[in-house]
Amino acid sequence: MGLICYAENMNNTEVIELARQALLITIQISLPVLLVGLFVGVAIALVQALTQIQEITLVFVPKIVAIFLSMFFFLPWMMNVLVVFMEMIAQRIISGG
Repeated sequence: MGLICYAENMNNTEVIELARQALLITIQISLPVLLVGLFVGVAIALVQALTQIQEITLVFVPKIVAIFLSMFFFLPWMMNVLVVFMEMIAQRIISGG
């Protein structure tokens, strides 16, 4: 019930700003993992081009391992960003706008 009342009190500008913040946070927390995948993929493609080895598992296995390791490394920071964002939303809901 409280969330519905909160949504009714928001105007279009607040809704757009909240959606914009959510999209920016999504980009912010996914960017490090995507960059690691990109760099590992480019490095492996370079090695494949130099050695002319065209094994498909040579591309996927190191990239998957690198992405999992980067997620393990960046997960505390990602959770902190999401917790701060959720606390901001909760404060706005509690204050009524």
